[in-house]
Amino acid sequence: MIAAEGIVFVIDDDASVRKSLKKLLTSAGYQAEVFKSADEFLARSPHAGPSCLLIDVQMPGLNGMDLQKALIQRRREEQLIFITGHGDIQMCARAMKAGAADFLPKPLSSEELLKCVERALSRSTEQRQHAKERDDARALLDLLTPRQFEVMQLLATGMLNKQVGSELGLTEKTVKVHRGCVMKKLGVTSVAGLVRLMVKAEVPAKPNLTTKVQ
Repeated sequence: MIAAEGIVFVIDDDASVRKSLKKLLTSAGYQAEVFKSADEFLARSPHAGPSCLLIDVQMPGLNGMDLQKALIQRRREEQLIFITGHGDIQMCARAMKAGAADFLPKPLSSEELLKCVERALSRSTEQRQHAKERDDARALLDLLTPRQFEVMQLLATGMLNKQVGSELGLTEKTVKVHRGCVMKKLGVTSVAGLVRLMVKAEVPAKPNLTTKVQ
């Protein structure tokens, strides 16, 4: 079972569906909140922990697919499970390509739905952990000066101090000083550690080098 901070949001214009899904989810040990429309859900503050949405595709106003687009535009990270009696393969493919966790046809199987919810919340937990690691790594990189950042990117390609200096128009001694500052600020002791931190931060090594690495 997913940690207690996880929550499931049910968005459906049918009151009876909202009631039955909330009853099923709470009986399975999940926290659940229900909404009659996508707009009502968007008016709620984003949940800070793992979460997933059970969304009816066909709803008055903002439909399920439109809600998915709105969440992507807002850089929201909830995991989406679409529920529909009107879906087709093309719609399913579009939803999954945009990041949906699952696409379930009506009538719903309670067992299958609960399995999907557990997978979605697990995925949400992993995603949030990844985001935290990324943000922590980026916070460290923000400690670097612009020049130190450039030196770091070049070192990550495997360049030697002399090659980095040639690329940036610096003496080898100056590069060594920058390298030492970079390692100290980032709390790493090797280029491999530097690369791992950059991968977590999703920062690439410096592209378009004019100096070839030997």
